[in-house]
Formats: sequence, C-alpha cells, structure tokens
Amino acid sequence: MSSPWTVTPAVSTVRASTLRSFAAQERLHEATIGDRSNLGADAMQGGMRALVRESWQRSISLRLDPLTAQADPTLSSDEVARLRARNPLAGVLPVINTLLVRHATEFGLIVAVADEAGRLLWIDGDSAVRTSAEEMRFVVGADWSEARVGTSAPGTALKLDHGIQIQRAEHFSQLAHQFSCTAVPIHDPVTGAVLGVIDITGGDQAVAPQTLPLVEAAVAALEAELRIQSLSAPRRPAPRPSGFTAPGMLLSVLGTENGSLRGHSGSAPLSPRHAEILLLLAWHRQGLSAERLAAALSEDQPHAVENLRAELVRLRRVLAVDHPRLRIGSRPYRLETDIDTDAGRLLALLRRGAHRMALAAYRGPVLPGSVAPGVVEIRTEVTRRLRETLLSDASVEVLLDYAATDEAAWDSEVWRACRELLPARSPQRAAVLARLVRIEQEVGTASVR
Repeated sequence: MSSPWTVTPAVSTVRASTLRSFAAQERLHEATIGDRSNLGADAMQGGMRALVRESWQRSISLRLDPLTAQADPTLSSDEVARLRARNPLAGVLPVINTLLVRHATEFGLIVAVADEAGRLLWIDGDSAVRTSAEEMRFVVGADWSEARVGTSAPGTALKLDHGIQIQRAEHFSQLAHQFSCTAVPIHDPVTGAVLGVIDITGGDQAVAPQTLPLVEAAVAALEAELRIQSLSAPRRPAPRPSGFTAPGMLLSVLGTENGSLRGHSGSAPLSPRHAEILLLLAWHRQGLSAERLAAALSEDQPHAVENLRAELVRLRRVLAVDHPRLRIGSRPYRLETDIDTDAGRLLALLRRGAHRMALAAYRGPVLPGSVAPGVVEIRTEVTRRLRETLLSDASVEVLLDYAATDEAAWDSEVWRACRELLPARSPQRAAVLARLVRIEQEVGTASVR
C-alpha cells in the first residue's frame, strides 16, 4: 500500500492513463485550479493525492493566485542574522552538511533549512540549481509557508507536521512547477516543539523513493544531536526568587580565527585575544592565576601580567554589553558562569562513541591563527584525540569522511586504515589506493602493498 505522504511510483513514473508527461501534470493543474470551486472527485480521479487536494483547498481559501503566488524575501540581512543566531538548528549545521548537503550536491539538488514559520535561513547544494531556484524566489529570507505560497514541501510539511514529497505541478504556485521537493519537520527533542524544516529541492531525484527515508533519518540524527547538546550543556543553577536563571552559553572556537559566544541574548563575535582568554578560562574551570593565564597567552613577554589585566578590563566591558550574565572573577581568574565550548562538546561526543557526530561537529582546528601557548596545547589535544579515536574505533564510512578533510588529506596512516577496512571488492578501494600512490609520490611516506 502506497504512502499518502510520498510521490507514489504510479505518479513519479507517470501513470499511463492520466499522467503520461509533465505536460499532463500541468494540464491537471490548469484544469483543477481553473475551476477553483470544484476540487473534489474529479481531481482525485485525475491522479491528485488527497493531501495535495486539501492543501490546494487551503491555498484557495487564502485567496492565493496560483499564477502569481511567490515567496518574495521578507527579511533583511540583519533580521536573517538574528533569526539564525537564535535558532537551535544553527548548532547542527555541520551535521546537516555531512548527512545531506554533500550528497545532495552530487545529485544536483539543494538543501534548505527553514524555521518554524517557514522562513528560509540556510540554503546550500548544487550552485546551478540554487541559481535556477532563485527565479521562484527560493532564497534566504523568503517565506515559504503554505499561507504565503500555497502547496510546497517545506510549507505543507510544517502545516501538517509530517514529512512529505511534492512533485512538479503538485505545487500550487505555477512558478515552482519545474521543481520537486521533499521536506521533513525537525522537533526539539526535549519539548517536542517544531524548530523548523529540512527540505531537499531539485529535479525528480528530489522525490525519489529513497529521498524521504534519507531525510527522515537525517532529521532523527539531528534531533539526537540536539538532545546530546542539551545534556552536555552546563547545569543551570536553581531559579532565583525573581525567576531569573542564567542561560547556557556556547563558545565556538573550531575552525574560526576569532571565535564567537552565543547565549540567551544571541551570538556575538569576539576579538582573537578575547576568544583566547575565554577559551582558556572555560577549559580550566578551576581558574588560573594571573601569572599562569598570562603565560598561557604569551611566552616571556615583558609586562605580560599588566597587559593581561588591561585586556581583561576591556573584555569585561564587552561582556557587560553583549553577555551581561557572564562574569569573570579574580584571584584566580575564573568564569563565574559556566560556558560550554564546541571543542569540549566534540571531545564529549568522542567519549560516547558518537564518531560521526563528532566529525560533523569538527569545523577545523581550535582558533587556527592563535600562537598562544595555552591555545596551541588545547588545539593539539583536540586534533590528536579526534585522529586517534577515529583511527582506532570509527567505521570505515566515518574514516573515509575524515580522510577527505584538509587535516587528513595527506595522512598516509589514515588512508592505509581506510584501505584495510574496505572490503576487497569495494568500489571505493580503487580511489583509496590511488590516493596512497599520490601520497607516496609527493610525500614519500605511504605504502600501497
């Protein structure tokens, strides 16, 4: 029995009697929409799925015009930035990239992430499809809710709170008829609230039978990651009499020169020096004396402690404006409100054996431009732990993804491990052997025997 949520094989392969071509779908759309008062048995006999017919009825009741309905961008760049900073899905974008974007790009598809209101916040994937989709206003900042554009995968998935597929002329808006799409809502694993929707858009490959299960599996992984993040976040203190509670805060330092700090009031970039100080204090939760913190920031520089104290004055002023609930104590210097770090979360994932999630969370080395001795030590620890854990325990699929990163691209030991783990007849084995040959030729440290 076919699912009402998917494009059934009879529709996706074009039913001989009624849907012999894309033109037939267009004629069905024109005939049914043309007589907007009659969306009943005739539409069903013409091959229309019930959920599409019901969505069209809602669209018509909203007085949307199928010939002109489009999602003009309604958000400014500043508004998009604020929505991104507040949306919990920002913290799982690396997982989305690993599980969906890389594969979607290979098949000429794009991946979009919208918030709970249907506003597109992130779009990535095939560049040609992205350019083409811009013609129907499928762009960051646009509202793709059903109330705005009628039937579409992201908007209708949010309306029904269920994963669905919409193919070509099943879209209410004629501007979207060259595209097909699959979308699945994502929920807060703690409260159950809808956080947004993940959408795959492109040609008919976007509604292939395996696409909806793929996106549903990715959403399950995203919700698991969100749950892990909620569990690994610092425990909040008991509420004060006023009801005030300090929010969890996240310091992002992986793959970024400056770092950023995200809290209840949003996300704010940091200067390189302030990012170094906060990282060191977050890593050494017991606190550091002025001398030890100064030494961790710079080796044998005159007036290091005096310079540190002046920098801390500036940092406290910045925090008072952007994150007033985060305070730095003295003697020793310490964070009076705990903050988490993306580097610390990565190590926690490795300890739990969540290798794929850990790799997806790894955006690059810790503050790669920093030469502060204490930061270099943390950077070395994180990259070493990631490499050693994946080499010893990860599946071959995860190890292959790690081998494709900049850090492991020339690591012969990693590529040899991939070779050993791959089955003898694996189609990926030839590419691994070719990579080992190239490493041997250019670096001279690999063996392909």
